[in-house]
Amino acid sequence: MNTEFIIEPNKAGRRYWLELWQFRELFYVLAWRDLAVRYKQTAIGILWAGIQPLAQMAILVVVFGVMAKLPSQGGAPYVLLVFAAMLPWQFFAASLSAASMSMVSNAALISKVYFPRVIVPVAAVVTCVVDLLVALGILAVLMLLYGYAPTWRIVTLPFFMVLAFVAAIGPGLLITALNVEYRDFRYVVPFLVQFGLYLSPVGFSSEVVRRTFGEAVYLIYSLNPMVGVIEGFRWAILGGDVQIDGVGFVLSVTLSMAILVLGLRYFRRVEHSIVDVI
Repeated sequence: MNTEFIIEPNKAGRRYWLELWQFRELFYVLAWRDLAVRYKQTAIGILWAGIQPLAQMAILVVVFGVMAKLPSQGGAPYVLLVFAAMLPWQFFAASLSAASMSMVSNAALISKVYFPRVIVPVAAVVTCVVDLLVALGILAVLMLLYGYAPTWRIVTLPFFMVLAFVAAIGPGLLITALNVEYRDFRYVVPFLVQFGLYLSPVGFSSEVVRRTFGEAVYLIYSLNPMVGVIEGFRWAILGGDVQIDGVGFVLSVTLSMAILVLGLRYFRRVEHSIVDVI
């Protein structure tokens, strides 16, 4: 008589988080592996993490600063205004792309060994934090070249980095789960990233939206989770007269948290069937 054992994800809330802690070493291994593979056999390695936002920044400065002649914010050089916003956006874009394909690329591991599957997309997002830190170093060099010193607000930057992580992991979990069953999302994500770049205040200040379209449109615009993150980065890095709109910031952060809860709940709901469809 053959005995068959079926191991399924634990759906109980407290025990589920306990399982995540028990498998924490696997999380470290996956994060380190993803980081090592990303820049393997490249000539300049991790420096690509700084070159990519620099190249995008140059394009946006030409389009919005030189051609459209949009103003800067708080007296900061336009280059720093754009690059300070490019950091969280590049992190968000890279996280979304990495998380969306993480389950598919780890299909062999997932189909053979049981562990909480949420570890895979979260590890993929965490590796993007390293790219963010490298880009922050590039920003420090730019600020030195422009003679622009940070203020006391710079100590709040870790808080906004956590907020950027929250804004990225929510949609990352949602799209990851959807991509397992509907591979069309591998084509949707690049479109969302490119389209979202111009819908977010990366090449311009959110104040431009308020002055151009009015308060009502600005509040709707603030529902974009990246608006609060980007304005928070600028407030912390550029200091000076750069300000954060309280209402818009709260709207943006609230939606980020809502998407995180939605993404986690949906991922956990389909987690038990991932092996069957991957």
